[in-house]
Amino acid sequence: MAGFAAVKSVLTSTLLAAAIGLAPQAQARGPMDGPAAAGAATVRVAELPRQGQETYARIRQGGPFPYDKDGAVFGNRERRLPVHRRGYYREYTVPTPGSRDRGARRIVCGGPPRTPDSCFYTADHYASFRQIVE
Repeated sequence: MAGFAAVKSVLTSTLLAAAIGLAPQAQARGPMDGPAAAGAATVRVAELPRQGQETYARIRQGGPFPYDKDGAVFGNRERRLPVHRRGYYREYTVPTPGSRDRGARRIVCGGPPRTPDSCFYTADHYASFRQIVE
């Protein structure tokens, strides 16, 4: 019975923390399943910043891309995107007005270059992603 009480206490604490927003967001960091993973944050193309919409359109057209690093392999080492073989994901710069460098905004797409299986937007240099939906 003591084991059950301990488990019940941990579960109660976890549920309470989640209810008041203190629980870690494990789903946002862990591997996701399928193109629209349950609980995965999404963003519509029309909700992206103008520069993101333009970058997404360039991806679908196959370029041209303004940065040398556009189209480079994205390793997904932190596994914040669904797990696939190396080389599956490619990253593209979303320009940040006023930034002296490429900035922190990117679109990462997996699959064939012009017809990717899925694309994800990050505004914080890969710390979090939202799946782009049409």
